[in-house]
Amino acid sequence: MSGTEELAARLLGRDPSLWPEGNVSSNRLGWLEVPQELAQEAKGLASWAASIEQSRVILLGMGGSSLGPAVLQAVRGLAGSPAGRTLVVCDTTDPQTVGGLDFSDAFVLVSSKSGTTLEPNVLLEHAWSEVGDPKRFAAVTDPGTPLGALAKERGFNRLFENRPDIGGRYSVMSHFGMVPAALIGYDVAELCERALGAGVNEAVELGRAMGEAARAGRDKVTIVVPEAFAAFGLWVEQLIAESTGKRGTGCVPVPTTEHEPGADRHRIELSPTSAQDLAEEFYRFELAIPIAGHVLGIDPFDEPNVAESKANTNKVLESLPLPTLAESPPGEALGWLKERYAEGDYVSLQAYLPFGQDAALDALRRRVRDHLGGAPVTAGYGPRFLHSTGQLHKGGPNSVVALQIVRRGTAPELPIPAKPYDFATLIAAQSIGDHQSLLAHGRRVLRVAVDDLAEIA
Repeated sequence: MSGTEELAARLLGRDPSLWPEGNVSSNRLGWLEVPQELAQEAKGLASWAASIEQSRVILLGMGGSSLGPAVLQAVRGLAGSPAGRTLVVCDTTDPQTVGGLDFSDAFVLVSSKSGTTLEPNVLLEHAWSEVGDPKRFAAVTDPGTPLGALAKERGFNRLFENRPDIGGRYSVMSHFGMVPAALIGYDVAELCERALGAGVNEAVELGRAMGEAARAGRDKVTIVVPEAFAAFGLWVEQLIAESTGKRGTGCVPVPTTEHEPGADRHRIELSPTSAQDLAEEFYRFELAIPIAGHVLGIDPFDEPNVAESKANTNKVLESLPLPTLAESPPGEALGWLKERYAEGDYVSLQAYLPFGQDAALDALRRRVRDHLGGAPVTAGYGPRFLHSTGQLHKGGPNSVVALQIVRRGTAPELPIPAKPYDFATLIAAQSIGDHQSLLAHGRRVLRVAVDDLAEIA
């Protein structure tokens, strides 16, 4: 048996000795079998989805529970993608974005593994105040959670209880990914079949190469996809970052649609041609990343630093009014980055701004990349990344140079039912809490306030 075959057998056999002592793999490997299980449920899911009268689905969730469905929606219109309902993913607390949700003719799906995560809970209460019809709600959560109890109490249309031995970032082929997939017309059985078609040995080699490259100093994993599949970067970025960014090491994912060379880069080029191809890539990377964790000597299933920013946010909210943080003029940002960035670093653009600015944010990412001579630059919305790549920023190598971008002036008021603060206060507290967490870990971070991302130029 080759080294690759041995690693594959150990992974499929759930061998906990692949990772450091004390790892949480005993309760995190259900994703290995879940495609077979969901394939058996596919007909029932399709029948239930067909019974839903609304033409649009609004998914309320954070982190891994929402990013896979967001990718499946983003590639609609490509070869093999279904016609049907539109999926709107809301994984933000920005008041402009939340307030702009159109609940008319919408079915609401709330996704939360723990059922206690703040963001889905407040988003649910907002949606309930807008709709209030339990037959237009469904929930996906683990067995026995407060969200599950609430769904039963309010008489939701459906409660899906997911396998509890699956972490959020590995959950795309479970109910968390396949329920929204069914609602927007995907053939769940086909997606599961494609996922199971991923070559295990090939995936093990992918993970080994990634981990070995990081140990050799090439820790920036440049994942190149065709422009039409750019959204795949959202999902794969959180899987790699949250799984490997800990104990001062990690693989730094840099999703891109262009060739970005560099001495610290490890390049992976993907060539999907249909929406269904992504199911195979989902499962292939889920198999690969635990092997990268094995090579790096870390537990790929825990997230020790994710809770820090949550705790800091709660502290800020418990002592209102909000503290005032120093903000630099946006025009100084590029110069500050130039002074702080060194070979081996990466830049993280963290935009606590309304959704709908993807093109402008990517343009800024490229501008910063070019300004720094081809530096690895990632970009994302807050608070979304707090539940995913934020683990890497705090727990990974101290090579991040962070630019925190917040709204200038007063955000629109949008109350949160039964809370003493509104959505604008919440997202501001989240940015403040994460800023505190970055500084506590000795990270380099600059905070700027903008009306328009172009001001940073």
